[in-house]
Amino acid sequence: MIVTTKFFIGIDVSKPHFDVALMAVVNHVKQEMETTRFDNTASGIKLFEKWLKSRKLTFNEDSLVVMENTGIYHRLLWTFCSNRNLPIHIGNAAHIKWSFGIARGKNDKIDSIRLCSYAFKEADELRATSSLDPELMLLKDLVSARTKLLKQKSGISVSVKELGNVNGKEHQKLIEKALKNAIDGIVKSIKNLEDQIKKIINGNQDFKRNYKLLISIPGIGHVTAVYLIGCTGNFVGQPSGKELACYAGVAPFEQTSGISIKGKPRVHRMANKELKRLLHMCALSLIQHNQEFKMYYNRKKAEGKHSMSIINAVRNKIALRIAAVIKKQESYKNNYNIAA
Repeated sequence: MIVTTKFFIGIDVSKPHFDVALMAVVNHVKQEMETTRFDNTASGIKLFEKWLKSRKLTFNEDSLVVMENTGIYHRLLWTFCSNRNLPIHIGNAAHIKWSFGIARGKNDKIDSIRLCSYAFKEADELRATSSLDPELMLLKDLVSARTKLLKQKSGISVSVKELGNVNGKEHQKLIEKALKNAIDGIVKSIKNLEDQIKKIINGNQDFKRNYKLLISIPGIGHVTAVYLIGCTGNFVGQPSGKELACYAGVAPFEQTSGISIKGKPRVHRMANKELKRLLHMCALSLIQHNQEFKMYYNRKKAEGKHSMSIINAVRNKIALRIAAVIKKQESYKNNYNIAA
């Protein structure tokens, strides 16, 4: 008789450490679950690997690691699993939490146990997360740093402008002089980050190809194209237009139930807020400068549609076009006929 053993690992990650729950399933029979904790450091990862090997874990498709997306704190574990060919699923924290049903109480150990049970129950449905791409991570970090610096620059500039409305000229000159070096330094840092971003895009053929496809779409500029490459992992998994629209929070969902609930279709609050903001700016640009969408906006407005509803429809159309050009690997072709 051939003995088959599968391993399911749930990991709850925090900044200082990560808790692990391991369960072996031998010939479809669950064994007793083990739990332990390691420091979320390079040395902690080495001890984690040693611990796994002592349990005779197989580093192949017979094992599955599940953890929540924590932003940056899970990267060491993600790198470890990628280098060891250990299948890993990095899931949305809210989705995983809701799958537990009514759960009372929580701590790191309990959460790791729940993640391990989730891995066992949903193993057939879970898709393994692609291996960590260091170049893609660098691109995402650079884009994130640029966004933070832009917000800081905007915050300082707005503050100085507001002070100008209440201060005398001499007072205001002192404030502006004191903050000038800070603003100039931020501007210089943003330029350096932008140079690095362009270098990465031009140096990677896959990034460069999708980047050119994206900027061929009316309304999509450099910033949005780069952000899309980063947040989608360069469109790994080929998301459909509906999936991309849902991810960006621009896909309306029906709100009805029986005869008592008759709400209007609305977008969901769970979304990538930065991508939604960028698509919003793209939509506004199209409505102002693109003849097709200018006429579309005016026509819908004349029909009595709310402005934000129309803008959201434009954002949705942009998401559909993004998915289409990536899937076909062809630049966008404008077949719109103004005369029609």
